[in-house]
Amino acid sequence: MNKFLTAAVAATMAIGGAAASAEEFPAKTIEVVTHAGNGGGTDVTTRMMMLRARRVLKADMVVVNKKGGGGAVAMDHYLTLPADGHSILTFTIGHAATVAKGKTDMTLADIRPIARGTDDPQILMVRCGAYEGAEAFVAAQKEAPISYGTTHLGNIDDVSAFMFTKKGGMQTPKIVPFDGGGELATQLVAGAVDAAVLNLAEAGSQIDAGDVCPIVVLADERMSGLPDVSTAKEMGIDVSFSTVRGFVVHKDTPDAVAEQIEAALMESMQHGVYQGFLDSVGLDATSVVGSEEWGNQITTMVTDMESALKELGFIE
Repeated sequence: MNKFLTAAVAATMAIGGAAASAEEFPAKTIEVVTHAGNGGGTDVTTRMMMLRARRVLKADMVVVNKKGGGGAVAMDHYLTLPADGHSILTFTIGHAATVAKGKTDMTLADIRPIARGTDDPQILMVRCGAYEGAEAFVAAQKEAPISYGTTHLGNIDDVSAFMFTKKGGMQTPKIVPFDGGGELATQLVAGAVDAAVLNLAEAGSQIDAGDVCPIVVLADERMSGLPDVSTAKEMGIDVSFSTVRGFVVHKDTPDAVAEQIEAALMESMQHGVYQGFLDSVGLDATSVVGSEEWGNQITTMVTDMESALKELGFIE
């Protein structure tokens, strides 16, 4: 009898100890590590997520900016932090390219997906009136190459332009890099380039003014904010690239803690405050997905970027 009582007490203590351990999270401030400077798209997305997440988790949350190396500095820094859930990494398409190129110590095996916050398709834009439509835009490039403005080299922007023209049987474009999306949109209007690879928010004011027109969306489905703009896939060109921003934690983060973080982030990003932010940048609720779909997308991004960068000569 005493043996049974002893076993029961031990089991109760074990259960109680596990419960107490789970209840201890969060026990301190949660750091969210990003590669972006203050005010950039990734920084803003991260802070918008945190507005409600800190309330749901009942913990303070701070952004830690680690710039450099296309996200490599942030990823390598993140690998030095404990796998206890008190640090989260903002992961983007740029990180996927850096992982694909082997420019960071981090691999996909080091991270656990939590949730995606934005899925912002790459959009090919032109000066309004430059082409009669998407078909004319493609036909012109089959006759002669045009110049594309981008904000990166060896990353999603120029990869998007190269793969669109390559898979569409068009002439290889001339790539002209700029420092940022705002400058690129301005230079597109000025005629410095024939087309630009941008996101909707980056050229919002020029689109509203009627100076810049989206002509092809590089996505599987049409954007709700651009219902009249064809996708590349509709035109028979199998290209789909998005500027995505989401969140991951260490692979060894305890299951209960990772699940708690995912539930909190999903609740925060489904709240009206975050949804209003998505609407303000031309996106909708479909941007927000959980760990399973986000994890599949991360794997696909890294695989596709590695393949594209090898084909374009950025990876030997």
